[in-house]
Amino acid sequence: MTEKQKGLEQGPLVIVFGVSLVTAVGNTGMISVLPALGREIGMPDALVVSIFSLSALLWAIMSPYWARESDRRGRKPLMVLGLAGFVASMLGCAIVVSIGLAGWLPPVIIFIMFLLARALFGGVGSASSPATQAFVAERSSREDRTEAMAMLAGAFGLGTIIGPAIAPLFVLPFVSFAGPMFAFAIMGGLMLIWCMRGLPDEEPPPQTEELPLEPQEKRSRWDAFRGDISLWRDPRVLPFLIYSFLIASCQTVQGQTLGFMIIDELGLPPIEAQGFTAVAMMAGAVGGLLGQWGFIRVFRMNPRQLLRIGAALAMVANLITALAPDYWTVVIGYTLASLGYAFARPGFSAGLSLAVRPEEQARAAGAISAINGGNVILAPLIGILLYQMFRPAPFLMNAIILGLMLAFAFWSTTLRNAGKEPATEADSAAATLERSDEGGA
Repeated sequence: MTEKQKGLEQGPLVIVFGVSLVTAVGNTGMISVLPALGREIGMPDALVVSIFSLSALLWAIMSPYWARESDRRGRKPLMVLGLAGFVASMLGCAIVVSIGLAGWLPPVIIFIMFLLARALFGGVGSASSPATQAFVAERSSREDRTEAMAMLAGAFGLGTIIGPAIAPLFVLPFVSFAGPMFAFAIMGGLMLIWCMRGLPDEEPPPQTEELPLEPQEKRSRWDAFRGDISLWRDPRVLPFLIYSFLIASCQTVQGQTLGFMIIDELGLPPIEAQGFTAVAMMAGAVGGLLGQWGFIRVFRMNPRQLLRIGAALAMVANLITALAPDYWTVVIGYTLASLGYAFARPGFSAGLSLAVRPEEQARAAGAISAINGGNVILAPLIGILLYQMFRPAPFLMNAIILGLMLAFAFWSTTLRNAGKEPATEADSAAATLERSDEGGA
């Protein structure tokens, strides 16, 4: 962050980034061990990647609700709630894995229990994501918004390095693959205490005088839901959501398929291949962090540039992965793809943040959060089914989608102007009037 940023003190900034960091460490660390864990328990690959489906569905449904709640209650309470959900989910997953490894229940029952334990994260853990995004957006100037969002994404990127790196260290004889999840739950608990004690209490974000929002308590849940949907259809917002959903889907397909591809490429037992999977994931995370904390800051890249470069680089990287003849080419392809996604993600999050008004920040963050979760409902299953039919298939599919998103970034007027001009008073008034008309219909 720079000195220009408004009201974003170093202490709260570190804590907010810590929330994203710990969540990323736990989630990517667990993802890195899941392929080996599933095959160790005897769970079909399709079930392994489907473990996140219910959680992702709940994440997509609940994110807009938590965004509205963060407007009512402030950002800190929602971050605390999200961390509590993360801790509870990790503990539940660790217990279920322990039961599965002991062979006390059949793999299908373990899958259902794992699915439900993970669902705690989607339903409750999703509270922290829109709150952290809105917290940073409200306290950064327009000039520094892209860099601020990139640094927040960089906190997640750093977690994706640390998670796969340390996960194998906790695969200990007495806990096996449950060890990393117990460790991540402890980390989340410590972060929860720090957040509760270190993050200052705050009043809910102020609303502008020109277009005051109707008091939340006077609005029915249905009215609030319709208001969210109308914002999603807003021409300032919809192109960003389309782009972000498809980009995030491609990243999910590639990331969830990686572990299985490495196990099959090396022909090793799952537990022996775990280290190679961790190396590949860490290389990808380094590529992502280089983009978010390096190139974006050094070259002061704007959202429009990030949307285009990100899609183009990820497209080429997926073609490299599809044609990879060996393990190290897979690693190179994944690293370059991660760099591409690292450009694209701050591009659409900052671009959307700059396109809406201050009182719409939390709801816009909730929309992005819902999209980022919603893509995980089916994308991993589609990816692994394509992989089982023809190994290069998921990456070729990704390359086609990314090519279309590159064209979309040039074609869409909204994406062409991303971050170029602020939303005008006329745009905001028209969007608000449209939501009012729909609410009274």
